[in-house]
Amino acid sequence: MPKERPLWRGPAFRLCLLSAALFLCLQLGMRRSWCPEEKPRERAVAAGRAPPPPRGAEQRPGAAAALGGRRRVTYVRSGRRGSAAPACCALQPPGGRRRKTVRWHVELQPWASPTPSLNYEALRFLKYISTSQISCEHMNLNSLKGYSETSKKPWSICLDERFSLIHRIRSKQCRLYSLGLGSDDNQFEVGMANSGCEVHRFDPSIKSAHIQEGRHLWYHRLSIDWRDPNPAIAAHKLHSNTKKLGTILNEFGHQKIDVLKADVESAEWKILENLILEDVVEQIGQLVFEVHIHWPGFEVSGNDSTVVRYWYSLLRELELKDFRLFYTYKDLSKPQMFLKKKAFNASSCYTLSWVNTRWK
Repeated sequence: MPKERPLWRGPAFRLCLLSAALFLCLQLGMRRSWCPEEKPRERAVAAGRAPPPPRGAEQRPGAAAALGGRRRVTYVRSGRRGSAAPACCALQPPGGRRRKTVRWHVELQPWASPTPSLNYEALRFLKYISTSQISCEHMNLNSLKGYSETSKKPWSICLDERFSLIHRIRSKQCRLYSLGLGSDDNQFEVGMANSGCEVHRFDPSIKSAHIQEGRHLWYHRLSIDWRDPNPAIAAHKLHSNTKKLGTILNEFGHQKIDVLKADVESAEWKILENLILEDVVEQIGQLVFEVHIHWPGFEVSGNDSTVVRYWYSLLRELELKDFRLFYTYKDLSKPQMFLKKKAFNASSCYTLSWVNTRWK
């Protein structure tokens, strides 16, 4: 029986191998004839002299893949033909707020002593909030037209001629924001409204969303917080009426606040931190805050010396932004407590007023 020849020695196999080689050569030749400029373009890109993309590439986002798939090119689709700016980046209206770099924490001041000590921190802090940094000769609100002094607390604002508040009150252009939690003492707000100021009082305990009382006084069922609620978190839906002050300003279309008054029962430290970090404080002319020091405050953590250092650092941040303390009041009617201790002859509550010396 004749020996069978291997298949790979047969003429049919050789013919198939020759055909495959010829087909491969034809494919390479056709590719070079279709894309003669591919290598020159790559050399130009490497030299920083890339020629313009083929006509129509802006309308065909997949055009880069058609050129061999070696480069990923992204084209921004503009709005209407001839528009001055892309649709994604609308121009800010004149006088709009400039976007600023976000800060995540305040700069802590050095410790008051070589080693952390509550005694040194407390003495430094209490001296700071008890000492005026600038004099204000006119704080008597009775001089304002329509104001009657019946307020239970000493809410003091500076009405010296060198600052703009008194001039804005006279021209009926001042604006007051008042942050509170169900207090019945609203005589300060009523008096400022009677003097011609536009007054907005934010209190989550009122029954209606918005109430207008007289020509210049509004009540809003809103609580000012140091963060906006996240609608994706179920627990935050219970606080849908809680917003940051910067968010309220944007929603109301207000660029400036002449006076910000706050009596928010220990939330003032985190609210003040938010105003500083987001530069909202630069939009405020005067601050009138009731601060509570009988405990650290909402979401303020750390040991006692760390907490007092944080308080002090916040107030120094105000000073760096040209705010000066002109009025301080120690409330002796409140418990004399400092971080849950009867110490340092401190009251649990102080009323402090600052003026922005750069305010125009």
